[in-house]
Amino acid sequence: MDLPLGYLFKGLNDDRLKRIANIATEVSMENEQEICVEGETAKALYILKTGAVELVTKVENEVELPVGILRNPGDIFGGGVLVAPYLYSLMARCAKTGILFKIEGSALQELMKEDRDLGCIIMSNLAEHFLDRLKESRREVKIHFNTLLRSYR
Repeated sequence: MDLPLGYLFKGLNDDRLKRIANIATEVSMENEQEICVEGETAKALYILKTGAVELVTKVENEVELPVGILRNPGDIFGGGVLVAPYLYSLMARCAKTGILFKIEGSALQELMKEDRDLGCIIMSNLAEHFLDRLKESRREVKIHFNTLLRSYR
C-alpha cells in the first residue's frame, strides 16, 4: 500500500514508511459523514487519499466555524492521537466522497515504542506542524484584533 506522504512522515526511510503502511487500513468516507468529533477520545490518525475533509470547530455548541478543508493526498488530521490528553481538537467531516488511510493510535504508538528514532522523527514533525499552526493562528488573531481596533477609532 502506497501511503501519500504527509508532514508527519517527512524524513522517514523506506523501511519505516513500509512499517507504517502495514498498520494503515483504507476506509471510505461519504459526503457529510463525521469522521471524528471535537473533544472525543482520539483513537486514530487519518491520511487523505482521495476526496476532501472539512475541519470545523464549534462555538457555543451551536455555531460551526470552518477551520479549513483538506484536499491534497497526504493531508493528515487526528494528530491528537499522539498527544495527551488524546482528544480530537476539531471535528472532521467528509466534504467530498473519497478514501482515507486510517492508522489506529495504539498501533502507531506501539511502533514508535519499538523504534524510538521513528517516534522521535514523527513527534518532531508533529511539533513543527503544531508550531506552524500556532503561528498561523497568531497571524489570524492579529488581523481580527486590528480590525476591532480600527472599528473603535
